[in-house]
Amino acid sequence: MFGIGAQELLLIFLVLLFLFGAKRIPDIAAGLGRGIRDFKKALKDAEDEISDTKKPTDKPEEKKP
Repeated sequence: MFGIGAQELLLIFLVLLFLFGAKRIPDIAAGLGRGIRDFKKALKDAEDEISDTKKPTDKPEEKKP
């Protein structure tokens, strides 16, 4: 995966631990998870809305004279 090995991941984790501390990392991970979940929900809602507009209606509306 992009040439990232175990040593690089360990280094990244240690830097994050040093910068944010052990108590803040779970909060950051939870916030990131909520953000990803909200993004996926918004993407699905947009896809549903687009697919709804592409569906033809059963009966075309008739204009009243």
